Amino acid sequence: MRPLAAALLLFLLLCTACGGQPPSATPSKLTLGFSAWPGWFPWQVAQEKGLFAKNGVQVELKYFDSYTDSLTALATGNIDANSQTLNDTLASVSGGAKQSVVLVNDNSTGNDQIIARPGISSVAQLKGRTVAAEQGTVDHYLLLLALRKAGLKQADVTFKPLPTDAAAAAFKAGQVDAVGVFAPFTTTALELPGSTTIASSRDFPGAIPDHLVVTRSLASSRPEAVRGLVKTWFDTLAWIAQNRGEALTIMARRAGVSERAYADYDAGTTIFSLADNREAFTSGSLGRQAAEIAAFLTESGLADTAPSLDGLLDPRFIQGVSS
Repeated sequence: MRPLAAALLLFLLLCTACGGQPPSATPSKLTLGFSAWPGWFPWQVAQEKGLFAKNGVQVELKYFDSYTDSLTALATGNIDANSQTLNDTLASVSGGAKQSVVLVNDNSTGNDQIIARPGISSVAQLKGRTVAAEQGTVDHYLLLLALRKAGLKQADVTFKPLPTDAAAAAFKAGQVDAVGVFAPFTTTALELPGSTTIASSRDFPGAIPDHLVVTRSLASSRPEAVRGLVKTWFDTLAWIAQNRGEALTIMARRAGVSERAYADYDAGTTIFSLADNREAFTSGSLGRQAAEIAAFLTESGLADTAPSLDGLLDPRFIQGVSS
């Protein structure tokens, strides 16, 4: 063996023996996805104010114009974590994805809406009408909840599947009778003169919780990175509370709406504090909600098979955050 090669081998062996690693080695980045929803725009604040780095986590924050694309990206392993609803997480798990909820961002309390054209003032009046929503996602789910409450089924309406932005645009243009959309796309839909909200997530308390969801491989192989994400969330909420004006500017810019319009979304999104998160995970309320949603998804045909709840909720990261 040549002397240089022998010296290099000895160096590597010594590094291995002492548990070291080459000086150039650095933790790999993780990719966090999010899309247009008021409860997720704080991630934009976290990025712009450097709060991920302060918690020792390297994050590539990836914004998806299409919420469905973000769900697909997490389900196929193209991103490590995503911001998504509980019902959409359960639908992915039903399809075989291994995902865990590690944080409750918020509960939708009005920002998911069924909006109808003039002349339609109730969900019951949707019978025989054309309704657009993004198929298989949160507002399709809200539509089915609203129809069931009114004694109707999806077969009682003409369902037109469209991406959320396109659905809002089609409704504004008068191409459909009603639309299921979430904020900020509610703003577009309500630009149709005389349109009105006939049902919203406010009518179904707790039915649409929004979460930070990670692949189970990330949670098992890099728990420190997940802890960093969770800690960053609460640091971001604290920063927003102390810098409301600047935070509103950042979030409204990412949403593509005016600051005044963005401020109007506050009542429709109930952000969860650390105490709220601990209550949701430890009281069993989140588990019960997951079981109810899983049953509804199967019964309504949004999921082909009942999703397993084993490993769905991972409370250890919330429990590890200091007050």
